[in-house]
Amino acid sequence: LVDGTLDGSSFIAYMGLAYNILTPAKAISKASYSVKRGNAAAQRVLEILNTDSSLEDKPNARQKENFDSEINIDKVSFKYEDEYVLKDFSLQVKKGQSVALVGQSGSGKSTIANLVTRFYDVNKGSISVDGSDIRDITKSSLRGLMGLVTQDSILFNDTIKNNLLLGKPDATEQEVLKALEVANAWEFVKDLPQGIETNIGDSGNKLSGGQKQRLSIARAVLKNPPIMVLDEATSALDTESERLVQDALENMM
Repeated sequence: LVDGTLDGSSFIAYMGLAYNILTPAKAISKASYSVKRGNAAAQRVLEILNTDSSLEDKPNARQKENFDSEINIDKVSFKYEDEYVLKDFSLQVKKGQSVALVGQSGSGKSTIANLVTRFYDVNKGSISVDGSDIRDITKSSLRGLMGLVTQDSILFNDTIKNNLLLGKPDATEQEVLKALEVANAWEFVKDLPQGIETNIGDSGNKLSGGQKQRLSIARAVLKNPPIMVLDEATSALDTESERLVQDALENMM
């Protein structure tokens, strides 16, 4: 040291040491921020994952393995909040029948689909399958009897094959191909780069609306459930896609 100053070599050494300390110190502060940000995201996710379903199975709920005679909707009333969406609604659907509900938007068509599949419980009245109230049947076995094709196709960021296997995990590749053919989906799947192993992107966004809808129907065809619920499955499609989907539904039935 001369007059309280550093010589050149000492100054360079000092700068090098200061830089070597500064970089990890900055990394520690960034890591702390990342941990807090991840913790906040995890809390939001866990809040949903840990939410108990309001539709719990009864302690003595029984398994239902097959559908034999009829679905009976008996004097059902239902409300989401304060106003009743359905009032004293009754309908009987025999095995083998196809029943269409027609009405304007907001008249409760989708609500009936949601009640039959027990995504909600009725406020008044009852829904029964083969004479058994659906509240006395386990949700998993009730939904095991049903296939649901909704207006918005519910697909996942995975391959076409894995999206279809959700309905029947033990299906063979031959069964998957057959289901795609019945649903008029094979005509576009066969032209994809990797066929049924092609990833369709988040929510199936690599496909068109009609293609997504036909994959949803193919999944239902593969499962081959005794009860099929279709909630405006063609309302968002163009004429050509709608015709193909209608043909697919005819093939399935």
